[in-house]
Amino acid sequence: MKFTSTFAVLVALYSQLAVSSPTLFDALFQEAKNDLPPSFDHQDQEVISPWRLPGDGGTQADSVFSGISTFGRLPYKQCFDADAGSSYDIAFVGAPFDTGTSYRPGARFGPSGIRQGSRRLNLYGGYNVPLDVNVFNSWAKVVDCGDIPVTSYDNTFAIHQIENGHKELLHRKPAHLSDKKGYSKSGNVLPRIITLGGDHTITLPLLRSINSAYGPISVIHFDSHLDTWKPKVFGGDKSSVASINHGTYFYHAAQEGLLANDTNIHAGIRTTLSGMSDYDNDGYCGFEIVEAREIDNIGTEGIIKRIHERVGKNPVYLSLDIDVLDPAFAPATGTPETGGWTTRELREILRGLDGLKIVGADIVEVAPAYDTNAEQTALAAADALFEIMGIMVRNPVVVEDIDFRTIE
Repeated sequence: MKFTSTFAVLVALYSQLAVSSPTLFDALFQEAKNDLPPSFDHQDQEVISPWRLPGDGGTQADSVFSGISTFGRLPYKQCFDADAGSSYDIAFVGAPFDTGTSYRPGARFGPSGIRQGSRRLNLYGGYNVPLDVNVFNSWAKVVDCGDIPVTSYDNTFAIHQIENGHKELLHRKPAHLSDKKGYSKSGNVLPRIITLGGDHTITLPLLRSINSAYGPISVIHFDSHLDTWKPKVFGGDKSSVASINHGTYFYHAAQEGLLANDTNIHAGIRTTLSGMSDYDNDGYCGFEIVEAREIDNIGTEGIIKRIHERVGKNPVYLSLDIDVLDPAFAPATGTPETGGWTTRELREILRGLDGLKIVGADIVEVAPAYDTNAEQTALAAADALFEIMGIMVRNPVVVEDIDFRTIE
């Protein structure tokens, strides 16, 4: 009450001054105006672009809250429009599908959540210090194509939608390097697609699409779970539709010949099993296993070495389940498992993949409804993708050795 009375008295005195002594009031106002820096006089100020600040790299000046949400504030392209003629070297696309999950649903909102978590990545230019590359200001044309239209009523049809949508983006002439020899079956260089899931079931249609371009592919799989279970072991014995889910898709991929023989690797595994036969089946599918706990003995460098030795110089597909991280760092996921890696450890391992020819990637199982108020999981997913982008930009998928800094 005392504060209100004092404020009212001050307002009354201020009003009386303005009315009774306009000359004094104007003088005080003009003195305050004269104290403003010159930049406030916008009438004589040079007009500059509202989107870029001067200086090295052309840092963005716009707010992280303006415009539509794309990954890293990348340009949005109507990539699925046949008349659009979009060309790109790296494209992000969402696959909002989560009806293959066995525990917590919600990953259909993953693409949106990951994009929200990536808002600030491009604000200051996108320079990745450890990798010495600016992923948003390099030779590669990077775009966000939005989401593949996916039905939530029919799993079989949705899986076909994801495969066909990915194929449509993959089988195109890239914006750069089209004159070079690539690793595809046609010998051409193809653009690389990074898919935002979605539960892990989506990796099966993505591998089918990759197979159409490259044939059997080596896979690096970051996850707490094997995902090579036979359908009769993991909830798939009820029907052919149920047999394809987020725990069996690699089994189907192996059965269909989508995986390169004995050049595939899991990293971060710490799940419980139905029995040791699960490991036997995993070996049949062509995978080596690096358990999460091994990092205590061999460190991140040892994990990186194991991955390089396994996949060699083959073109490789990277699939990252966010539950490879400990729930302390990524709680918003469909099947969390304690005892995982930290965000820092994962980012260090991803940077260690430099030198590999990654032809495509996905990140899956981000379910934003279970996230913290600070968007902890979405931020972790976005930052992991930032590292994957850096590896892709530094390592063009061409047969000849080429320095990415020389590409125009």
